[in-house]
Amino acid sequence: MLAVHLENGLVTTRHLPVPQRPEGYALLRLLLAGICNTDLELQRGYYGFAGIPGHEFVAEVVDADRRDLIGRRVAGEINLACTRCEWCARGLGRHCPNRTVLGIVNQPGAFQEFFVLPERNLHLLPGDLPLERAVFLEPLAAACEILDQVPIPAGERVAVLGDGKLGLLIAQVLQLHGCRVHQYGRHPEKLRIAAAAGVVSESAAGPLPAAAYDFVIDATGSPEGLRQAAAMTRPRGTLILKSTVHGTVAIDTAPIIVNEITLVGSRCGRFEVALPLLPDPRLRLEDMVAARFPLRAAPAAFARAAERGTLKVLLDA
Repeated sequence: MLAVHLENGLVTTRHLPVPQRPEGYALLRLLLAGICNTDLELQRGYYGFAGIPGHEFVAEVVDADRRDLIGRRVAGEINLACTRCEWCARGLGRHCPNRTVLGIVNQPGAFQEFFVLPERNLHLLPGDLPLERAVFLEPLAAACEILDQVPIPAGERVAVLGDGKLGLLIAQVLQLHGCRVHQYGRHPEKLRIAAAAGVVSESAAGPLPAAAYDFVIDATGSPEGLRQAAAMTRPRGTLILKSTVHGTVAIDTAPIIVNEITLVGSRCGRFEVALPLLPDPRLRLEDMVAARFPLRAAPAAFARAAERGTLKVLLDA
């Protein structure tokens, strides 16, 4: 089978044996996968990664202990928890200290024709849901996680800083929640997607409003974004960090302390919350697809995804 390999910044393809399916796992055949910013950060050296990346996917179950899964389309949660530790007992398997993470930490990812994942991680997809919408389930769940962590009231003014893939999903989810979302970005063509979903679009090219919002989300994917987002947050406001950036980010903590700003780190989310949103036409998911490449063209796909301003790049098996 064909698999994508990432090491020392190079993207290559290799022919590998189909993986063996352990007990409790499903053997999956990739249908469609998405390249996200985390994959690009892995290419830049995040986690010292070497191996098969990929964690946003739609697949068909080829074999499983649960026979009712075979032939079904699924997406899967990326954290493989141990199920035995204190964190798992508290329902916090996403923070299990013994976990592996699909395509990121000690678990071969989805950018291959066949791969395995625990059956407990799988979520069945509606048969009539287009693949180009279904492939957004994992990042959509990450966007929904904000509302699991922070009780943002409907009607509240919220700023989303950054108009990349995750920033657009966050803005649309919060808009569906009933927030009055202002999204700040540097790419008019991206902001038009948010505007079509009812979001107020603002240019981030000039000065940004200071101390203007009780809730600010940093989804810039840049070290500078945290400083800018902190400056936009009102005293005793909440700043939610959604950016994954390779390397150390310098930040002046004095304004955060003086203004008593609450910082909330936010990562993966629950698929159960995001799955019912996928068919909603108010989410402009298809508009966020920039290009599709076959798996064998993964080097070109990564190059395209890394181009400034590019939205979602998909890989077909």
